[in-house]
Amino acid sequence: MRILVHTTGSSPDPWIAEIRNEFPQAQVRAWHEGDNDLADYAIVWKPPLAMLQQHSELKAVFNVGAGVDAIVEFGDALPKDLPIVRLDDAGMGVQMAEYVTHAVLRYFRRLNEFDMQNRAAQWRFLKPHDKKNFAVGILGLGVLGTQIARALAHFGFPINGWSRTKKDVPGVRCYSGPAGLDEFLRVSRVLVCVLPLTAETAGLLNELVLGKLPQGAYVINVARGAHLVEEDLLKLVQNGHIAGATLDVFREEPLPPAHPFWQESRITITPHIAALTLRGDSVRQIAGKIRALERGEPIAGIVDRIRGY
Repeated sequence: MRILVHTTGSSPDPWIAEIRNEFPQAQVRAWHEGDNDLADYAIVWKPPLAMLQQHSELKAVFNVGAGVDAIVEFGDALPKDLPIVRLDDAGMGVQMAEYVTHAVLRYFRRLNEFDMQNRAAQWRFLKPHDKKNFAVGILGLGVLGTQIARALAHFGFPINGWSRTKKDVPGVRCYSGPAGLDEFLRVSRVLVCVLPLTAETAGLLNELVLGKLPQGAYVINVARGAHLVEEDLLKLVQNGHIAGATLDVFREEPLPPAHPFWQESRITITPHIAALTLRGDSVRQIAGKIRALERGEPIAGIVDRIRGY
């Protein structure tokens, strides 16, 4: 078995070592430009198009991050029959649930406002929010979205969920499709975006959509920066319709020092750390799928290129 590895922005060596632990007899190598030697599988993060075009013989390409948009965006330039496989959680769901739960509780307990009072040396009581009127709306009910819903349900928050197609998630009031989006927004005090990035979802969080949230709503984006029209969010925060936002992803990363978000105290910024890829968990999952493919068995996580996830 021959396995290619390419991880843009970081060394592939730790991945190669983990993969060799799973497949001691395999030939595992880092891909470099001009490498046209045959391979069976590729394990990648943000691979260059040339790599995939030069290896149309691959049985599957495994993406080691939560989103596959960096591959799917190549569109028809990709080899037609090349399967792209995404991770099924691999430890990211728990991290995402931790991050979002912290952000929701921070707004619910008004800790963001107490923090601003601290900076101004103010000692002032703020009445807590009413939990029954503090519904959390999760935009995207895939693996990560459902884990977030379960975590928040533990604290007794009303949970709404929206997905492209109809779903039934225990403990979640589910909405679906364009027809269900407006009502979902209207009844959600906190909006959490965990959607995959596709042509349909890019720019979805704009002034029109965010304006349908209740006055004083909160926005949490842990999906992709391209989901959010940043200028629209800033406008809605500054006019008071959105009370605060917690953002882990941005159109440009790192976020430039001159970006106006840095100057807005009601916007909390983190550097794309909501859920980090856990190398050991990821390699074990990928190894299991490779073994299944070698046995001729079907696997979960094959990306639908038309849907984009």
